[in-house]
Amino acid sequence: MNTDIPVNGEGQAGIFAYARARAERLRETCRARLCVMDARMRTLAAEPEEGAATAEYAVVLVAATGFAALLVAILKSDAVRKLLLDIVKKALMMGG
Repeated sequence: MNTDIPVNGEGQAGIFAYARARAERLRETCRARLCVMDARMRTLAAEPEEGAATAEYAVVLVAATGFAALLVAILKSDAVRKLLLDIVKKALMMGG
């Protein structure tokens, strides 16, 4: 650790001044981080259900995707394809 230590006005190493300045910087950093953490905690306390809505939305999307996959599998079967084709042919014959 090659950190320059400042020299005070009397020509002596200002180790205490250096330590005091470093401690003050550390104190300010801690205060800033605590302030951010406090703001986050207050936000979570004000709206505790925020994450629940997102989780419910994700569950609904997974269920909808599964249902869509099931419908695609059913509609790809030959029996359903023939049934749908017959319905369309009947509808076209009735029209004219």
